[in-house]
Amino acid sequence: MPGWEIIDKKESNAIQKLFKKEGGVLFAHGFDKFRKKYHVRDFEKLAAKKFKMNYAQAVSSGTAALKIALLSLGVKRGDEVITQAFNFIATIEAILDIGAKPIIVEVDKTLNMSVTALKKAITKKTKAIIPVHMLGVPAKMNEIKLIADRKKIKIIEDNCEAMGGKLGNKYLCSIGEIGVVSFDFSKSITCGEGGMIYTNNKKLFKFMREYHDHGHENNKRLPRGMDTRSIYGFNYRITEMQAVIGKVQLSKLDKIINMQKKRYNQLNKKLKNHIELREIPKNSKITYDTFIFFIKNKLLRNQIIEILNKKNFGTKNLPDAIKWHCSAYWDHALNSKQIKRSISTKNILSTAIAIPISLKRTVDDYKNLGNLILEMLT
Repeated sequence: MPGWEIIDKKESNAIQKLFKKEGGVLFAHGFDKFRKKYHVRDFEKLAAKKFKMNYAQAVSSGTAALKIALLSLGVKRGDEVITQAFNFIATIEAILDIGAKPIIVEVDKTLNMSVTALKKAITKKTKAIIPVHMLGVPAKMNEIKLIADRKKIKIIEDNCEAMGGKLGNKYLCSIGEIGVVSFDFSKSITCGEGGMIYTNNKKLFKFMREYHDHGHENNKRLPRGMDTRSIYGFNYRITEMQAVIGKVQLSKLDKIINMQKKRYNQLNKKLKNHIELREIPKNSKITYDTFIFFIKNKLLRNQIIEILNKKNFGTKNLPDAIKWHCSAYWDHALNSKQIKRSISTKNILSTAIAIPISLKRTVDDYKNLGNLILEMLT
């Protein structure tokens, strides 16, 4: 997820313009006499348009986005929320933070939510389902949505790791009731920290807009200090400076995905007929974030990982950060029943290798790496 890799003069110039020509106001609201732009509001409009959504709400992180999304759907203490065992712990933390109960389901060879496991996990207490599009590949959203619609359960798409991906003609984050993305420093596009919540539902958006800003309704008839409110909220705002960078980064997203594709395809061409690859759902447009394959032979797997580290490619999550991305390791947050629900996923992930697709490396670098791995396999 190399947004940080292509930060250049465009981001720097945009920041300088904010300070030198646009008033230097860093707060998203008010200070009208001193400013020429409202960059957070602009960022939201551009993001909503890009992903063909009616509404977008900028917030302080992808984790905050998940929490606000859950609250907007009325998820409360004691409700069950289903998510998957291969994930980042933030999804679990957002569920726990509002007092709800995380229910773990295993993944399949897409490394995303198993539809079979989802069916078995739904109970009368299930309030929401959070499929996660891990490392650039869509979950099987058509099947998941069919199940959710039949059971009248709402979907929050955690799209923090596959921004710009599609399933059919729909962008990921636009298929469920709500979609969330992250802009932290390791994501496809970045503004250091930050997130965005997407929805087409005006009522949900109204809650998100108000809750993330201490309950402010931003009543146009009143100054901010006299603003009206109907709910209490919290502070999950981002700054104008983050939004300035976010707008520039958003304009680079398609370029980033295309550049990743060229590198990914070098590995794919070399290795696809010689190794078991991660399953890609039909009609997917992936974001080419990582190239993932499975090696059951432990010795060979370790040898390949050693070469990746020696050549300074490294791995991404699998295996280097697996303990932060597999719920089998989260006994500090989950009970033993949910840990047991994660074991099959842990076994699958223990055979996987994820090669990060970096724009700091050339297309030829990936071509040469493909040849090197191919020699080890044949």
